[in-house]
Amino acid sequence: MHENAQMWSEIMQAFADSPSQERVVRFLLENGLGVSAGGRVVCNRIAIPATQVAAAVGVDRRVVDATAKRILDDDRLAPIFSRMRATPDLSMVAEHLGLSVITVMVDDARARGIVASAVRVLDAHDLAIRQIFVTDPYLAEEPKLVVIVDGTLPPGVVDELRSLPHVRRIIL
Repeated sequence: MHENAQMWSEIMQAFADSPSQERVVRFLLENGLGVSAGGRVVCNRIAIPATQVAAAVGVDRRVVDATAKRILDDDRLAPIFSRMRATPDLSMVAEHLGLSVITVMVDDARARGIVASAVRVLDAHDLAIRQIFVTDPYLAEEPKLVVIVDGTLPPGVVDELRSLPHVRRIIL
């Protein structure tokens, strides 16, 4: 098993005995949320009430608190979740900033070279990349590559991206 896949598998396995806690852990990972030394769910050191996390996940607040405590009590998980950070996603505000968003859906997100080949296409068209992120294929149901570039896309870029290996669909 790939090292990254094994790591995520071990994290999820630690909560295999509790599907509700497993859902909380998945939610934390998908959203870049951590756990403070005091056992609070945090976003970049800002505490998020357990009731809010519970409502988002569909569990009781006590499940969130128990999950956070369990994370802190685990020598493998505590260092991961104490350092977790969320980063801004410009894709929802791109049009207001004069940016273009390209979402690349692939048939095998574990394949190598997807990001590099997409960046080469954009670079060949002299597009400045403002942000790029990939959803983790071990966490996301439908992994994707999202690239945000300055300005509008010149003709031909979408067709070139669409013709790359493993690309299933392009969303603009």
